[in-house]
Amino acid sequence: MTDDPFQCRCILCHDYGDRDEADHADLTIIGNVQQHGWHVVMVPEDEIGPGFAYTIGLAHTHGAPELTVFGLDIHAMHGMLNRLGAKAAAGAVLADGQRHPDVVEGHQAVLRSVDLRWCRTFFGRAIGFYRRPPIPMLQVAWPDVDDCFHWEEQAHESHRESQPQLWLPPSEHPAGVWTAEL
Repeated sequence: MTDDPFQCRCILCHDYGDRDEADHADLTIIGNVQQHGWHVVMVPEDEIGPGFAYTIGLAHTHGAPELTVFGLDIHAMHGMLNRLGAKAAAGAVLADGQRHPDVVEGHQAVLRSVDLRWCRTFFGRAIGFYRRPPIPMLQVAWPDVDDCFHWEEQAHESHRESQPQLWLPPSEHPAGVWTAEL
């Protein structure tokens, strides 16, 4: 992430002259951001890799970083992002390195800053909403059954592959499912 303060350039704050071209997905995102403060995009697991989810609108509505989580059931991830979004809406400052014990039942989640070079790979709808990077984004990392995080050497191998390490630049990320599309 960058140290520059976020300046919202989203489609709600600025008229780019193409509002009448919004598709159903864009209109859903806009409606949810206006009604709830954010929208959660859910990308289910498929033959390419694990599913993931991310928010759109937290930066616009609450000045908070957008959030993303990978590798769980999309509905579980949706709930995790909504719990953290509610914290931001209540005034909590979400930041890199924070641990949150109330996001994953029985475990702590850790927030990690996302390197902006991953945005085009995973967060296309967010780019469409905000129109231009940087989009402040935090990855919500969750531990395995032994409370090891996926970057830790003692984590189960399947767990290490369940989530990317988006705080690393794409060129430094270990090769695997998350780098296949680069």
